[in-house]
Amino acid sequence: MAQITLQGEPVQTIGNLPAVGMQAPSFTLVKTDLSEANLKDFAGKNIILNIFLSLDTSVCGASVRRFNREASESPDTVVLCISADLPFAHKRFCEAEGLKDVIPLSVFRSPEFGKDYGVTFASGPLTGLLSRAVVIIDKSGKVAYTEQVPEVTQEPDYDAALLVLSQLTG
Repeated sequence: MAQITLQGEPVQTIGNLPAVGMQAPSFTLVKTDLSEANLKDFAGKNIILNIFLSLDTSVCGASVRRFNREASESPDTVVLCISADLPFAHKRFCEAEGLKDVIPLSVFRSPEFGKDYGVTFASGPLTGLLSRAVVIIDKSGKVAYTEQVPEVTQEPDYDAALLVLSQLTG
C-alpha cells in the first residue's frame, strides 16, 4: 500500500503502482460516448495515464488542462485522463474547457483498474476513489515512469513526467 496524505492526514491506497519496466496491466474503461477503450487500442503510442480523484476538484482539473496542452505537442503520445467520474461529467468538463487532446475515461464499470494499478483509496474519506498518480507507458506497452503524488491536494511533477516522455519520443 502506498502511504500518502490528504491535507496532511495519512491515507492509504489498495496497493502500489506497477513497477517501471514491467508490462502495463491491461484495462477496459468507458469513454464519454459510453463505448469502451482498452489499453491495446493505443498500442504503438506512448501513453500518459493521468489518474485522479474527480474533475470536480481544482487540482484534478488543472492536471487535465496541463496534460491536454502537453499532448497537443506530441503526436505519438496519447493522454488518458482516468477517474471515477461518470462519462457524462468527463464530457461536460472537456467540452466546457475546450479540451480536445486528451481522452477522458471512467472506471465506473471497471473497479479492477484501481486494484491493478494500486491507486484505489483503501482508507480515509476518499475510500473507493482513485488517488492522484501518473503512469507513462512506452510504445512497447511497458511502464516507463510512475508517480504516486504524495499529497492528494498537490499536482503531479509534470517536469519529471515530461522529461521521461521526451526521452521516449526523442
